[in-house]
Amino acid sequence: MVGLAAGALNVQAALDRLLDVKFALDNLPRRADPERLAVAGHSFGAWTVQHMLGERLPGGDRGLGLPDPRLKAGVALSPIPAIGLPPRLAYGGFAVPMLHITGTEDHGFIEGIRAPARRAPFEQSTNPGALVVLAGALHASFADEQEAGGRYAESTYHARAASLSVTFLDAVLRGDAADRAVLRNGATGLLGPGDTFVSRGL
Repeated sequence: MVGLAAGALNVQAALDRLLDVKFALDNLPRRADPERLAVAGHSFGAWTVQHMLGERLPGGDRGLGLPDPRLKAGVALSPIPAIGLPPRLAYGGFAVPMLHITGTEDHGFIEGIRAPARRAPFEQSTNPGALVVLAGALHASFADEQEAGGRYAESTYHARAASLSVTFLDAVLRGDAADRAVLRNGATGLLGPGDTFVSRGL
């Protein structure tokens, strides 16, 4: 746990993650459609998504040129609330559509984030997007890892997160009218009992 915390909270490691995404974008195969590029990630991956799409870094972006204009959408699973900056400033750079997925029990193991705080990147920003809160989902639920034990391997969380993400990306990147209608109508059919869904500008 100490090693995980040290790695997750290492500033250079965080910046290296952003550089990794830049490298990947610079080296995409020719068949990739440059108008339909999105980024997705869970936990520290969600932190990466948020900053690639415009969340401000304390002290500036260190020449990274964020948000990266090549990215047209993002999916943040277990979003990370801003640290060191007021929300309006932190999330002011968000422009492209983003889907935020969390759970009612999505508490952080390392950084001590409580589940309700993960709503902040959506609720305190203004770009188009949606927030999904899955009833009962823990921080590790989205990984669907059998090795972690039964409560972390709840396949319905994994399936719901996947279905919501695909529907969202098809709606915003492909302009699929049916998927857009699903989102505008509250994601009916994609949610489980007790889940909540809020959309904005889709």
